[in-house]
Amino acid sequence: MTADNKKIPRRRIGTHGPEASVLSLGSWHTYDRMDFADAVAMVRHAVDLGVNLFDVGVYGFPGHPPVFTDVLFSAIIRAAGVSRDEYLLSEKLWLEGYPEMSLREQMERALFRVGTDRADVAVLGDIRRDDLDLERLAGDLAELEADGLIGCWGVNNWSATAVTTIRRHALAAGSPGPQLAQLKYSPCRRSIPDGAPFAEVFAQGVSLEASDIMEGGILAGKIKPSREVGRDPGGVRERIVEAAAGIAKVAADLDATPAQVCVAFTLTHPATCTVLFGASRMEQLVDNAGALALLERVGAEHLRSLLEPFWVDKDVIDPEGP
Repeated sequence: MTADNKKIPRRRIGTHGPEASVLSLGSWHTYDRMDFADAVAMVRHAVDLGVNLFDVGVYGFPGHPPVFTDVLFSAIIRAAGVSRDEYLLSEKLWLEGYPEMSLREQMERALFRVGTDRADVAVLGDIRRDDLDLERLAGDLAELEADGLIGCWGVNNWSATAVTTIRRHALAAGSPGPQLAQLKYSPCRRSIPDGAPFAEVFAQGVSLEASDIMEGGILAGKIKPSREVGRDPGGVRERIVEAAAGIAKVAADLDATPAQVCVAFTLTHPATCTVLFGASRMEQLVDNAGALALLERVGAEHLRSLLEPFWVDKDVIDPEGP
């Protein structure tokens, strides 16, 4: 249980998605860096705390060593004694090879690796091309929903305009449309989720899934991360490194950890349905879960005011998004 002996609460994903725990576990090269028994114990404890959403997308590239995080997850979840109806599975769909590699083919391969027949959530990867046919994409997603391969879907780091456009096409195809937008969100990267363009997206019923909330561990105190860190929109990472000390000071004054402050901050956004983070140690999971008690003790408004000075991408990033 969490420090206050309460289960992690749940919020609905969008208007048509399932209820997900406000804290969820990601798999950015996570399980393949852990001792198997430790991973089983951590996942079991997460479920006992109330975590029910697991993102097991594969982050591998041609020419690089193969990645087995999702395959390991299938063994970990079974060894932890967690049945399929006890958790929500979130899978990634990549757009670089689409439509030559169909969404259906991608999803069937992903589900085969994880050992199940459906994904509760499918998240479309970044748009890195100018010729993407959003109308066709929406139609293909509607078919996957109709056939039961996915329960609902969302997007990762899309612009507000692209989200609105595919939502329009999806509704025409008989789909409820995107239910969540996975966006980088932290005390330092706020411009896109807190901007006016995405406020309109959220008003349409799309939820926010906060990700990269600690900048690859930098905001948790790992100033020089030993593993791969996500993209750096706006080139503000050095400023984030500088801000980390100030955030740590705020955390100390609140008798909390920097990680707890970051998690708690992302939960203050009214559109947040879940906060996605990776944990490779039990201690990280327990520490992050403590953010719920911190937020209840400090309050959202006060916490946001304390962290306002560390908003480093303000006036740097277009709030419209990528």
